[in-house]
Amino acid sequence: MSATHEIRPGQSIELLKELHILTRDGKMNQDSRRKLKQVYHLYQFIEPLLKELKQDHADVTVVDHGAGKSYLGFILYDLFFKALQDQSHIYGIETREELVRSSEALAERLGFARGMSFLNLSVAESIESDRLPKTVDMVTALHACNTATDDAIRFALSRRARFIVVVPCCQAEVAAVLRKNKSRALANPLTEIWRHPLHTREFGSQVTNVLRCLQLEAHGYQVTVTELVGWEHSMKNELIIAQYKDLPRRRPAERLAEVLDSLGLEEMRERFFTPA
Repeated sequence: MSATHEIRPGQSIELLKELHILTRDGKMNQDSRRKLKQVYHLYQFIEPLLKELKQDHADVTVVDHGAGKSYLGFILYDLFFKALQDQSHIYGIETREELVRSSEALAERLGFARGMSFLNLSVAESIESDRLPKTVDMVTALHACNTATDDAIRFALSRRARFIVVVPCCQAEVAAVLRKNKSRALANPLTEIWRHPLHTREFGSQVTNVLRCLQLEAHGYQVTVTELVGWEHSMKNELIIAQYKDLPRRRPAERLAEVLDSLGLEEMRERFFTPA
């Protein structure tokens, strides 16, 4: 059956085919129909933020960190930026050169190259790179695994991003530290929360996102955490949205330190006390 009635007006059919949401003959099966709904649901969270930025100034800059195949960047450009005809720009940052090259080729084919760039850079390189603006409006990271989400946050803080939108994925680093220091923390009855390996993994994932939220608040951001409803095939559907409001920093910074100390995570202080 034709999928035209389910697609937003102005959406590039060719892009949806390239993203394998539509088949080459423009059809859609049940799995791809669900995928399209997921894409549009994520866009519903981001679109109001982009509109707010546009009201504030003409040209909007978005950096998509750990972009992979730049799935998110292409959808944002197609649904929002394509019609603007201004100097707004999306940058996709990715360490795998072959993915950067394929994204560049796709942008050329679709006529998106005017407003999209793809950079083969590490996090450290992107923070220092003069190929990116000194300040950016929004940083996104969709399903960035383990420390890649923290890297995106570090970049966003360094470039004074007004909005940060991340959907974290597999998070093993905090769980590994909890596991390593478990015997030292046994006197604390709270250790029971992560005594079993499965609980260590799940609790570590939860704590990681709590620490990220406190970190952002300690840099003056207002943070909202919600479910990215609709990603039925992924348990990693926590959406963190942060907006810079220059809020008081002292209390969240103190709470961040207290959480690290009470859980035996002192060695992670440098990661979560990222300087702005």
